[in-house]
Amino acid sequence: MRHRQSYKEKMGLEKAALAAAGLISERHVGVSSVEFRMVYYKRGVDVVLMKRTLSFSSTDYAGFHLKCMEDGCTDGGYDLSPVVAGLAKSRKKSVKGKIFCRGKNHPIGHASIAYEVSIQYSKQTA
Repeated sequence: MRHRQSYKEKMGLEKAALAAAGLISERHVGVSSVEFRMVYYKRGVDVVLMKRTLSFSSTDYAGFHLKCMEDGCTDGGYDLSPVVAGLAKSRKKSVKGKIFCRGKNHPIGHASIAYEVSIQYSKQTA
């Protein structure tokens, strides 16, 4: 019973954080879509966990914190919000990079993602 309650509490906190992030159209004016192409890596022999593409429109929430996929990781993940904000501010269309998870159980970076973020901007009408 306690597990179910803590799960509901966790989901409620995640929904509240997503709503607090605001919509992409509010947070990044002029952005019509954001796309993430990612490869998740872990340490070890079989290093690629998965490849993933996520697409967001301007009417989606601007919550770009992705959970870590490594078993046993707590309070880890990848916050790509600063990457999107930097692109939108500079009006660039794409950027590539790599980010490491710093979960509590693995402080040295047990997992990472290589990412490419692409932004499409709304057409300006004169």
